[in-house]
Amino acid sequence: MTTDELRVGIAGYGVVGKRRGDCVERHPNLKLVAVCDRVFHQDGVLPNGVPYFRTYRQLLQQQLDVLIVCMTNDIAAEVTRAGLDLGLHVFCEKPPGRDMSDIAGVMRTEKKNPGSRLMYGFNHRYHDSVQDALRIIRSGRFGNIINIRGVYGKSKLITFNQADWRAKREVAGGGVLLDQGIHMVDLMRLFAGEFVDVKSFISNGHWGYNVEDNAYALMRTADGVVAMLNSSATQWRHQFSLDINMQRGGVILRGILSGSKSYGNETMTLVTADPDHDNGDPKEELFEYHDDPSWDREIAEFTRSILADEPVQSGTSHDAYQTMKLVYQIYYADPGWREQFKIENPEANK
Repeated sequence: MTTDELRVGIAGYGVVGKRRGDCVERHPNLKLVAVCDRVFHQDGVLPNGVPYFRTYRQLLQQQLDVLIVCMTNDIAAEVTRAGLDLGLHVFCEKPPGRDMSDIAGVMRTEKKNPGSRLMYGFNHRYHDSVQDALRIIRSGRFGNIINIRGVYGKSKLITFNQADWRAKREVAGGGVLLDQGIHMVDLMRLFAGEFVDVKSFISNGHWGYNVEDNAYALMRTADGVVAMLNSSATQWRHQFSLDINMQRGGVILRGILSGSKSYGNETMTLVTADPDHDNGDPKEELFEYHDDPSWDREIAEFTRSILADEPVQSGTSHDAYQTMKLVYQIYYADPGWREQFKIENPEANK
């Protein structure tokens, strides 16, 4: 880059878009110059002096270096491709689209524009508890992973007065698994690698929308690591829990700091196992986390890759593709769900 200040536009200026905007405002090398959102009735200027527009096409007519995409799933891939084709660096929130064809199309556009950086927003990777857990696992302190158990659940598909598009298949593409559970799927891949065998039950029996309110998955990697997942919209007490059991101990993650503060305190417990002596009551160390640096840290890493002219290291289009693929393998593995909603084999988009 020839400048240390990057001009940023945000497409989709709702709750997440505004949170990303705050990250931009705090970063010394970023300047927010324009936003767009369909809730605006006319073009205008925000109280902080930033122009706003009604459509992403108007936004893309501005002088930008970076585009941050916080749009609904049905249009996220389209806007990402448009930004890449203009030579912009693009940061897109998860999920990358409604289905595998969306992310496959983005990757084809990315390949045609090698000078543009593309990163996907899986901010859970950047939580301190997750970063610490990853370092411990990769250190080999507790040996190899044996299995992983995860629950990520909320009480409804539509929470905190959000728009109802998440409950509409034609817009969202999927329900709680694609919207929230995708974070847990991504973390399981981050910790254990790629899963090759997938079994599942998918249900929409409680809320009755045409997207799932529960997904139950059992997955296995080629080297035998087994993961169990429940992604739920009937978890009345919001919950984030991830147990990683290894040969000589384990890591337990509980809670996740979020805007809603409804998932409890964020903690990591290290378990040091001595099966010959502890009789199921091993030594434990508890770590508590009181700040959430994930949003700023993620944007900072994206900015660093642009300014240093280096490839994105985490949250790449490959990461997004593989995580999206595993989500759709979970959908596809339930024969009834696959037939009811005509779910295509995710291997078809290779």
